[in-house]
Amino acid sequence: MLNHTITRPSNRENNRAGPFIDRYVFPDGELQGPGTVMGAMHDNGLEVRHSESLREHYAMTVAAWRTNLETHWGHAVREVGERRARVWRLYLALSQVGFETNRIQIHQFLAVAAAPNGRSGMPLRPGWTPGGKQRSVPREVVAHR
Repeated sequence: MLNHTITRPSNRENNRAGPFIDRYVFPDGELQGPGTVMGAMHDNGLEVRHSESLREHYAMTVAAWRTNLETHWGHAVREVGERRARVWRLYLALSQVGFETNRIQIHQFLAVAAAPNGRSGMPLRPGWTPGGKQRSVPREVVAHR
């Protein structure tokens, strides 16, 4: 399973998105801390194999979405109306600032369910062999990292 989710920086923060986002963008949305997400995955039979924060990357992604919205503003207004387009303009601006200032984060959690025999079925990481000996990694694998 790959869980790609917007999170709060910690588990101690309010999990509500805020009144604007709750009312206009994601009604009843919640932003959990990464530890809460990981704990829920483990508590439900999944083993987290990898976790990655993409916060800075997502700030750039949202900035590109904002540019795209502005570039195609007329089309967006015709498609959804000016009110909704303005909501998304504001939401994207707030999100970009949130990611840039670490008020919100985005994480990917890669998890696997172990079979009854304890085997996950996932391959070992590239370059890893039983016994811990490093092996050469094919050039095409290195290029895709």
